Amino acid sequence: MKYLLMIYTDEKLDAQQDEERLMTRYNQLISELEKEGVYLSGERLSPVETATTVQMRDGNRLVSDGPFAETREQLGGFFLVDCRDLDHAMEVAGRIPSAEIGSIEIRPLWFQEE
Repeated sequence: MKYLLMIYTDEKLDAQQDEERLMTRYNQLISELEKEGVYLSGERLSPVETATTVQMRDGNRLVSDGPFAETREQLGGFFLVDCRDLDHAMEVAGRIPSAEIGSIEIRPLWFQEE
């Protein structure tokens, strides 16, 4: 089953991390997940100040800078994985380095190939 693992962290805390060490840990995890046949895709997102939110209301487009909701944690990236079940997806999510300072939201994809 395919799951999207959304990585939420406080960008201010992220900036305090040792970038080289963190990227080494992420690259190691990606290599492990590829060997396990679980990893499908993943990306790091640009900082939240580069975000634009679009809403359509009564046929009018409303555009604002930044994310729609003010939160302490921001969506910073994602992994797309193919896991046996939710328990397996939770195990993978727990291995993501940013889970130590943030949170990982797990969502199954709506449509799954049989």
